[in-house]
Amino acid sequence: MESGNMETIASNPPGGSNGLEEPKKMTREDWRKKKELEEQRKLGNAPAEVDEEGKDINPHIPQYISSVPWYIDPSKRPTLKHQRPQPEKQQEFTAQGEWYKRGVKENSVATKYRKGACENCGALTHKKKDCLERPRKVGAKFTGTNIAPDEHMQPQLMFDYDGKRDRWNGYNPEEHMKIVEEYAKVDLAKRTLKAQKLQEELASGKLTEQVSSPRHQWGEEEPNSQMERDHNSEDEDEDKYADDIDMPGQNFDSKRRITVRNLRIREDIAKYLRNLDPNSAYYDPKTRAMRENPYANAGKNPDEVSYAGDNFVRYTGDTISMAQTQLFAWEAYEKGSEVHLQADPTKLELLYKSFKVKKEDFKEQQKESILEKYGGQEHLDAPPPELLLAQTEDYVEYSRHGTVIKGQEKAVARSKYEEDVMINNHTCIWGSYWKEGRWGYKCCYSFVKYSYCTGEAGKELANANEELPGGESNEEEYMTVPKTLVEMHQEKQREEKKKKKKKHKKNTSSDSEGEDRKKQEKLKKALNAEEARLLHVKEIMQLDERKRPYNSMYESREITEEEMEAYQMKRQRPDDPMASFLGQ
Repeated sequence: MESGNMETIASNPPGGSNGLEEPKKMTREDWRKKKELEEQRKLGNAPAEVDEEGKDINPHIPQYISSVPWYIDPSKRPTLKHQRPQPEKQQEFTAQGEWYKRGVKENSVATKYRKGACENCGALTHKKKDCLERPRKVGAKFTGTNIAPDEHMQPQLMFDYDGKRDRWNGYNPEEHMKIVEEYAKVDLAKRTLKAQKLQEELASGKLTEQVSSPRHQWGEEEPNSQMERDHNSEDEDEDKYADDIDMPGQNFDSKRRITVRNLRIREDIAKYLRNLDPNSAYYDPKTRAMRENPYANAGKNPDEVSYAGDNFVRYTGDTISMAQTQLFAWEAYEKGSEVHLQADPTKLELLYKSFKVKKEDFKEQQKESILEKYGGQEHLDAPPPELLLAQTEDYVEYSRHGTVIKGQEKAVARSKYEEDVMINNHTCIWGSYWKEGRWGYKCCYSFVKYSYCTGEAGKELANANEELPGGESNEEEYMTVPKTLVEMHQEKQREEKKKKKKKHKKNTSSDSEGEDRKKQEKLKKALNAEEARLLHVKEIMQLDERKRPYNSMYESREITEEEMEAYQMKRQRPDDPMASFLGQ
């Protein structure tokens, strides 16, 4: 055997260093067979080698990559497992959808202080220096009451690349319902205002005058119509952004001039997938229309299913009222009234409304005439059969405590206190009358609670007391209750405090006047001293420097406020234009 062209394999006899056997040389024949097998595998004539997991190994992968080194595990077959990411080194990330918990734990409020908890609020999840509650005068550690609930221990979240960039992670979809409800309320308020405005115009007769005007009949517009301007402004507000919106049902491209009809939103179920029975409703693929109900043979109510055919949609909403208006227009035109749904819709709507009112009045008159002639009003005014038979078909489900669970709407509780309770012959409640900072009864002008009502006599007496000069004082004396000794003692203390305050104010005013006088005297003295100092400085400056006394230009004592003010008043400023006149 030649050592240069031989490859080694591992066998496992006993012995060797570290329990491993040294590699054994291959024969020339084994080497040649191995090379032929590799060539056949590369050409695809022989099946690929399988690793320990049962996966095929690409024959073009070099041997030094696919084979396991003999010093690691000589018994292992060729594999690529060691080239793949190892599970123990893989980083574990938090699953999407997990987020930090908000608020505090429910149903876990402690009743006494626990060791190691916050000394301020008593929560066990933080210390006193991290407490966000207002600092109490006496902490929960010493009172043992009003223990705050524990917060959630926040998890350590570790997201991957997508989780870190997920904007909606932790978002509560119920928050969006508040925005939807707010917009719905605004829309409802706009509709009610618009309807109220139209009713006011109909009641005032402006709308009928505009309809009957000759300009409106000939198709001309009123130039000064305030109503029309208001409606136009409202339409502009509603259709302000209508041009920028592409509706899913009709998308128009201005460049290609193509209109795409009946586009289906991708999340909706296709019409032909509603019912796969070939004998069910016909689906036209060209127009994407299914006119009949696909659930007709299934025995389902059309009101309960999400889609009941295109014809069902056409006969819902205002379609029926529109058809009735059109029918009324045709009948009115046959009888001589020149009205048209498209040409004059406002006039037609007003005529139709007046026709319905007259029709209802005619029915009522006819009903009254029949009842007057034949009688039978007592049968129409009979109570409902539910009261007569003491049974009904309405399903109501009650809980074990007697509260309604399902089947009947709960009555809205107005208040936990009794309302509109009249006592002592009063016709108004306490608090219905207010005057000069006092509450009373409006029915008798009485300010005494739980008093008996005197009616109009009480009102007259109250008005008479107002006209008298001493009426208020007499009523107050009558209303006053005899004071106790404690209240009399407290009043005396208040009066003494008021007297002391007045004396203190007088003393402070006299003290302030005396201080002002003293300041003026001190300032005069300081001015005289400043003049003397200036003369002394002038004399010293005229002397020779060698003849001046020691420390003649230096003074060690502290300067007072008066002296500083006198210096500011007396010092000369060379930039002052009036400086030359100061000495005169």
